[in-house]
Amino acid sequence: MKAFREHRKIYRNAVDVIPREELDRRLAGGETLRVKLGIDPTAPDIHLGFAVVLRELRAFQDLGHTAVLVIGDYTARVGDPSGRSKTRPILSPGQIEENTWSYLQQAYVILDRSRTEVRHNSEWLAPLTMADLIGLTRATTLARILERDDFSKRYAANDPITLTELLYPLMQAYDSVAIQADVELGGTDQLYNLLMGRQVMEYYGMIPQCVVTTPLLVGTDGKIKMSKSVGNYIGVTDPPGEMFGKVMSIPDHLMPDYYSLLLDRPMPEGEPVEQKRELARSLVSTLHGDSAVAGAEKLFDAVVRREVPEDAPVVRLPAREEIWIVDLITLAGFAKTNGEARRFVKGGAVRVGGRVVRDERLSLPSTELQGKVLQVGKRRYARLTL
Repeated sequence: MKAFREHRKIYRNAVDVIPREELDRRLAGGETLRVKLGIDPTAPDIHLGFAVVLRELRAFQDLGHTAVLVIGDYTARVGDPSGRSKTRPILSPGQIEENTWSYLQQAYVILDRSRTEVRHNSEWLAPLTMADLIGLTRATTLARILERDDFSKRYAANDPITLTELLYPLMQAYDSVAIQADVELGGTDQLYNLLMGRQVMEYYGMIPQCVVTTPLLVGTDGKIKMSKSVGNYIGVTDPPGEMFGKVMSIPDHLMPDYYSLLLDRPMPEGEPVEQKRELARSLVSTLHGDSAVAGAEKLFDAVVRREVPEDAPVVRLPAREEIWIVDLITLAGFAKTNGEARRFVKGGAVRVGGRVVRDERLSLPSTELQGKVLQVGKRRYARLTL
């Protein structure tokens, strides 16, 4: 009975379990399963939407199973076509390496580092010969590949689909062959790829992996799944004050899902604003520790009252006559790339001395910035000094 209760943790937030009977049997049999989760390091940050499936992997870890985190450093050169209406841009090896390091540091906020096996799929994909690749393509048919919703829509619209993209599901599936996966995890948008893993494993004469999918967390806009490119995300390593404020901005109807998928508990009774504060406190505590909660809530309250927080960082300006607004934002640490800083400016989220800046080409005299406050979004402030 105890084992049954523990196994229920696996299914608590699962959507698809394929085949359920087999996974039940293997869990009950006391096997140590190899549980795979693949990550293509196509961006430097992990958001709470991805934390949902990471928490599922942690649940398997806590039951004594082996978590195998497959870093798609090779497949990232292709780009997962899931949910895409066009071909993804190709990343450089340097970008992939930098993103990989960042991903792992953030993943370990949720996973037990000491019980996580990290593999890079370049280990087995890079050495494949042309004969190996042709052999892999025999595991499926073109008709089966084009059943995928992303491809079928693009094909019907006469939009380009590269042969490289068509190979992506097979490459991801071959990862399961290489690491001998017993279970593979992913969001519901990954179901096609995960089932392809079963098909390819069977082709190579292996016992097909079981598949477990988790829900897609809707972003702060309340409409579509959480995404960095859309900007409706909450980062796993967002500063506590920023994380608190973003949680407070989510629509009320999302709170039950956030409580369930991120905290494994039902939403408490009470007024919506207090329910949301409790959610924000709990997430900050979970990801940053109890000591960060009070300061994060204080910062949020100060911003709501439109006050500049007392502990706003002081940014010392470089010795230049003028400073480009994009450089100023990145110098303050409010954007990791120039592209992200430009998006803030274009979106009207940047203020200098209380005035909105909308021109991404703007350069400001350093002497005019002395003593002013840089604001990015609703929750990030910095005091500027020479």
